[in-house]
Amino acid sequence: MFHDGIAEIAGLVGDETRSRTLVALMDGHALPAGELARLSNVSAGTISSHLSKLVKGGLLKAEAQGKHRYYRLAGPKVATLLETFGTLVRLPDVTTPNPRVPGDLRYARTCYSHLAGYLAVELNKAAIERKYWIASRSMGNKGYNITDEGQVWLKSIGIGTLRKHGGRGFARACLDWSERRHHLAGELGSLLLGQFLELKWLARIEGTRAIRVTHRGHEAFSKQLGITTASAK
Repeated sequence: MFHDGIAEIAGLVGDETRSRTLVALMDGHALPAGELARLSNVSAGTISSHLSKLVKGGLLKAEAQGKHRYYRLAGPKVATLLETFGTLVRLPDVTTPNPRVPGDLRYARTCYSHLAGYLAVELNKAAIERKYWIASRSMGNKGYNITDEGQVWLKSIGIGTLRKHGGRGFARACLDWSERRHHLAGELGSLLLGQFLELKWLARIEGTRAIRVTHRGHEAFSKQLGITTASAK
């Protein structure tokens, strides 16, 4: 039954070690069991049991490379699920940013293959104000359609011509769990993150999901979108 499936997934995510493991993989990369055990401060046997349950439950995929097995999220929907759980964390004022998120991660981070955090929310807001994309009624205002202005802007930063209506989920609103506002997800969100990294406007912070804005990025985001950026927020 449908509700049984929900209960099963909630049970998998609800365990502290398993939730920490899932969050550690939210950048879309794969990690070996030993590294995941170290992150959760548990034994190899314990993490193996948890990983087996997550794979069986469809939340993780396992990949064999030589003598090791690497684990990654089963897909972007799992990352979206985790972000959604984060928005349900009860705060005194649900309209305020989540104070439990470390500064670097709250400012800018990867969520599977798209950008999340304060910078992502501000980017989405600026693009909507400039009418680069608009809410799609066919998706209950949870998706976006690319406008002619948006096509021109995307092409100017190196992203080729896109269909205005890229299909369900191509460009969609995702409630940011640390900012409690929407950032851009879907294929377009992935394309933008990849291009910002390629243009060296953004750079990954090694060993974490956090993203930093480069000197080139500070200038570009200000000129292109009117966003005043900072190294942390």
